[in-house]
Amino acid sequence: MDIRPGDILEMKKSHPCGSNSFCVLRSGMDFKLKCTGCGHEIMIPRSKAERNIRKVIREENKQDV
Repeated sequence: MDIRPGDILEMKKSHPCGSNSFCVLRSGMDFKLKCTGCGHEIMIPRSKAERNIRKVIREENKQDV
């Protein structure tokens, strides 16, 4: 799965604050995610995160020339 820093992940399970979307801060063997609801940062193994992803929202960089 192609997950990059800056992507927003919509997960199957929600964070205790009620939000189910997380921003990717770092990717590799582990993901560092930031909850978009409360701002809490978590580290989660890649295998566990990939099983729980429902949708990846990617903001494409648009350059105006």
